[in-house]
Amino acid sequence: MVAITLFGASGRVGRALGAAILAADDLELAAVSGKRHAGQDYGTLLGDAPSGLTIAGDAGSALAAPGSVVIDYTKPGAVKANVLAALDAGRHVVIGTSGLTADDYDEIDGSARAAGKGVLAAGNFSITATLLRRFALEAARYVEDVEIIDYGPGTKTDVPTGTARELAEMLGPVAGPSSSVPVEELTGTPATRGAAMGSPRAVQVHSVRVPSYALSCEAIFGADNERLTIRHDAGASTAPYVAGTLLAARKVHQWTGLRRGLDHVL
Repeated sequence: MVAITLFGASGRVGRALGAAILAADDLELAAVSGKRHAGQDYGTLLGDAPSGLTIAGDAGSALAAPGSVVIDYTKPGAVKANVLAALDAGRHVVIGTSGLTADDYDEIDGSARAAGKGVLAAGNFSITATLLRRFALEAARYVEDVEIIDYGPGTKTDVPTGTARELAEMLGPVAGPSSSVPVEELTGTPATRGAAMGSPRAVQVHSVRVPSYALSCEAIFGADNERLTIRHDAGASTAPYVAGTLLAARKVHQWTGLRRGLDHVL
């Protein structure tokens, strides 16, 4: 039985995860946190019978209950501190929150290794989004020019999405040199070329934020007189993320340190 502490349990994905954990035979929901509904019974919040689980107002209070795995679906400004606190408390961690940088991941990896715990982070826990990354990495072996466009609703505050950031950082070590004019040599408004992300090859990432999108990400590869676009579109349901996140929670104890991407547990 895997005892799970769920940070962000009252959010859109958090509620779906919480309900799935409560329904699973091999998982136990040990504690939950969520600022907006702190003090309420979690089962009641989900529209079910009282569960006996009181929603903690912060991650530290939720960590007071025994558990083995923490799942974080909170906010970009809180996730790093939450993960480090969970590792300090001796927990394995699954990160579903976007907004972490490459330096943040390096720090988390070091803390996880020092604690002897496993961490799995994914910009997107859906299987089809994982395939987007896998196919893009394969295409980058043959086509050097690539850029990423990331789409989200106007209400989304973090840019780019975790899917786009993770894709750019994974493409960085494998993509060839771009044939485009370097941004520093452009005239006009260079910021319209997007942000350079990834290393050693920086990939330009462009974020679109308008109503009607859930989350979408596309990698555009260009060659002489031809172009390849690989795109993932998410619907409004949280179902694709739930299955992948719980799969990660079941397997994150199998290694030490940070791994990025759902493909590590598929």
